[in-house]
Amino acid sequence: MLLKIPQVLNKAQVAACRDVLLAADWADGSSTAGYQSAQAKHNLQLPEQSQDALQLGELVLLALSGNKLFMSAALPLKIFPPLFNCYQGGQSFGVHVDNAIRQVPGTPVKVRTDLSMTLFISEPQDYDGGELVIEDTFGAHKVKLAAGDMVLYPSTSLHKVTPVTRGRRLASFFWLQSMVASDEKRSLLFDMDMAIQALRQKVADSNEIVQLTGVYHNLLRQWAQT
Repeated sequence: MLLKIPQVLNKAQVAACRDVLLAADWADGSSTAGYQSAQAKHNLQLPEQSQDALQLGELVLLALSGNKLFMSAALPLKIFPPLFNCYQGGQSFGVHVDNAIRQVPGTPVKVRTDLSMTLFISEPQDYDGGELVIEDTFGAHKVKLAAGDMVLYPSTSLHKVTPVTRGRRLASFFWLQSMVASDEKRSLLFDMDMAIQALRQKVADSNEIVQLTGVYHNLLRQWAQT
């Protein structure tokens, strides 16, 4: 499932993030890449344990905790702390797949990367290039969203970031382990949840809606790992 989640951050939050990132001290982005990814990764990254990264990461996680679309689609169990990157001057990230397991720095916590996320902080008109290209069975999908919007997609997907030829592309990227490991089962639950919510907007609760809600939770109970 590839899903756009609009307005994870509002305009004021985006502006606050951008101000911090524009004044930040950046490091070589390859420092957090695996062996294969490091060969293709050419960008800048905010040091993971820097005060700026930790502060902005908390802001992003707080915003996501109240986002119903994200919660329904991702069913998060563990979220890797958000990272922040910058592409400029022709920088890019070639085709790669994300590492299956990420260890949270300074802790014994390991996160299985079921879903990857990119939260855009620069407006699309502020830079040329920089599209996130995600491949699936239906082909390649180019993603370049408004500041504050986020894309959620399976971490098993091959993907890349095209060269930024003008301006600066600022974004947050991170991963999560879902309660439901299977993308297919997670997609079915999401579709059912969206359908139930849409029905509730059209008609008052009925026995049928209550029954469907019970089916949803029973499937989640059967498939969830906690």
